[in-house]
Amino acid sequence: MEDTVTTIDDITTAGLTQTAVAGFDASSRLNSGLQEVLVDLTALHLQGKQAHWNIVGANFRDLHLQLDELIDAARTYADDAAERMRAVGGVPDARPATVAATTTIGDFGADEIDTQAAVEAIVAMTRRTVDTIRRVHDPIDAEDPSTADLLHGFILGLEKQAWLIGAENRAPRRR
Repeated sequence: MEDTVTTIDDITTAGLTQTAVAGFDASSRLNSGLQEVLVDLTALHLQGKQAHWNIVGANFRDLHLQLDELIDAARTYADDAAERMRAVGGVPDARPATVAATTTIGDFGADEIDTQAAVEAIVAMTRRTVDTIRRVHDPIDAEDPSTADLLHGFILGLEKQAWLIGAENRAPRRR
């Protein structure tokens, strides 16, 4: 029996080019929504770091470590949002000037902050980020359910972080 070698010339590749096979191209509305999410997630990552470095007071270590989890989640979600934009034809912009000019989550400040006040501020910033995601979700879902699924994951993860961090300041409810 004779051994045969397959070469690229032996394989039919007609029509198998990037331009010959249609892909999904997002509308400017979808990319605009993802841009808003990207900006707020990037800001949340940066504001979380600011809090991480400057908190002082009771439960410092626990909150310091918990903020690392929020920061990691926000950074990962921002990367996922930017990469989704690229995958569907958008161009993400998370330059510092863009983030500073367009974020909706507010600013943590430059000074030291008590852990209790930091909890309130970071939970509010996290919830504002979720508000942005929820606001852009339905128009995105109407156009591209796959991208909406990505946003669902962001919402679930951020709401969990808000709960975990916010619990630092809660007292048990009495029945």
